[in-house]
Formats: sequence, C-alpha cells, structure tokens
Amino acid sequence: MSSAWLAGALDRPAAALRGFTASKVGTGQMCDSFRLTLDWVDGVEAPASVVAKCPSHDEASRNIAKLTGTYVKEVNWYRELAAGSGVAAPHCHHADIADDDVDFVLILSDLAPARQGDQLAGLGLAGLVPCIDAAAGLHALLWNDPRLDTLPWLARDNGDVIRALFPQLYLGFRERYAGRLAPDVLDLGAGIIDRLDAYLTRQTAARTIVHGDLRIDNILFAPDGTQCWLVDWQTLGRGSGASDLAYLVGTSIADPFERAAADRPAFDHWIAALRQRGIEPDAASLWTDYRIGALSGYFMAVFASMSVERTERGDEMFAVMAERPARQALGLGSLDLL
Repeated sequence: MSSAWLAGALDRPAAALRGFTASKVGTGQMCDSFRLTLDWVDGVEAPASVVAKCPSHDEASRNIAKLTGTYVKEVNWYRELAAGSGVAAPHCHHADIADDDVDFVLILSDLAPARQGDQLAGLGLAGLVPCIDAAAGLHALLWNDPRLDTLPWLARDNGDVIRALFPQLYLGFRERYAGRLAPDVLDLGAGIIDRLDAYLTRQTAARTIVHGDLRIDNILFAPDGTQCWLVDWQTLGRGSGASDLAYLVGTSIADPFERAAADRPAFDHWIAALRQRGIEPDAASLWTDYRIGALSGYFMAVFASMSVERTERGDEMFAVMAERPARQALGLGSLDLL
C-alpha cells in the first residue's frame, strides 16, 4: 500500500497522507491484519489509525480460503450488508477483492481500546451477554428473509467440499490430538462422520444469516466488557441462529460446570433479544437447533485445525475448541438428534 492509495481509500486527497506505519494485530490464521498508524498533513480531519485486513501469508490458508469462498464472503458482507444493518461490527472504509477470489483488502475502523477475546482463557456466561445480544442483532437482520437465496456469495453451498474433506481431515486431527484429548472427545468426530449427510442437509427451524465462527477470538470487547463488536466475517452462511449461539457458548466457557449450566439461560436470553427486535421465534424448535448446533464448534475445530497454518497457540486453541463443545454436545445428546 502506498500513502496515496491509502488516502484515496479513506476518501482523502492523495497528498493528505504523509506516511504510515504498520504493526501486526490479532491472532487470526486465515488472514493477516495490521494496525496502520496514519501521519496526516496538519489540518486534515481523518482517523488516526485504521486496521487493514489482507490474505494470509500462508499458502495453505489462502488455498482453503479460495476453495470455500472465505475471502469473498467477508468482502461482500462489508460491501452489501454491514453498513446500515445495525449489527455490531467495525465500519468499513474500503473493500475490494480480485477476480482470483484471494487477493483482497479491507480497511476497517480501528476500535481500540477494544480488545480481542482470548479463546484459551475463555469467558463466563455473564461476560457473554453482550455477545448474545450482538448475535441476536445479526440473526434478526435476515430472519426467514427471501434475500437469503438472492445473494450468491451467501448462498454458496460448500457441502460437497465438506463431504470430501472432513473425513480425511478428521483422521489427521485424531492423530495430532491423540495425546491431548480424551477418547470420547475424539470419538465424537467419528459419530459426526457417520451422520455427516444428515448434519449437512438437516432443515432448521428458522433460516437466517449466521456468522459461522462466533467465538470470542472473533469478538472485540470494550475495556469494561459491556459492549462488543463482531469481526472475522469469513464463514458467513445460511442456517439457524441457534447454532451460532451454541457455538459461542460451547467454545467460550472454560469451566465445565458453568458451561453445563449455561446452555438454557443463554438460549433464553437470545430468544428474548430476538423478540425485542420484532422476531417471533419458535423457541421449542430452535432449542433442537441449539442442541444439534453444539456439534458445530467441534466440527470447525477439526476442519480449521487441519487446513490453516499450524502454530503453537493454534494447536492449543483448536484443542479447547474441540474439547469444550464436545462436552457440550455429549451433555445435550446432540448426535442422537440426527
């Protein structure tokens, strides 16, 4: 990026930006993100810093992003839906992607001093309340809306890719984490494979836009924890918002006793938040969606851990991402519902 290009992306004259410095931010493995500190000419009214998001430096991550349309989804979220949606997300100054569906750039508002959640440390139910409210805001946006079928980037079906890849990836996952995860946690993946078609084709109680990777690593929190913003819109899709919620609760709460007791209170809070937004949800049917949705955190842990660049933090993060929702799914009898 040149200073002139960046000034233009921020709707300022090319000569208005003297220069900028960049520092890496975030822990994402599918993309690279940088905080750009901007040196404007005196008198120019413009943000002091922004966040630039770009393709991963890792070839494997870029390849899986191309295969699944990951980068296309995030760019089009900001281009077509985010502005004016009321969803708690960063403001996007600029979004562009090349015809290869890989080379892209996003220039986003810098929400500092908001900080990224820590997946390894986890977060209790009280801390998740703003996240549940933000999720309800997203889910209310296109609840049973015909537009779900008119946006090609959102309606993209990766079912055949998942059917082909998941069983292979699970074998590698099981070998990698054999010494880290308990046998019943590892066996859950085999149960998913046995029911994979039922899992992928099941009709949910209601359809809406779902984040698909709603965990606290992908959420920015205000310093006092009372407000949050959802980020990393690379796994957007259509499905049940209850699955997003189960994923959030299952992957976030580290204490197993608190996690086991959190499912129903979190679900009830989400239902109430939807009603506040004018949605009349069928709570009984959505509770079934929630129970099956508990499998989604484990599913993502297997798929993502074997597809992106491997790091020491990533290994442990994916381990807890599998372990916590596995315990949740076993407690809720999720596989038995398929």
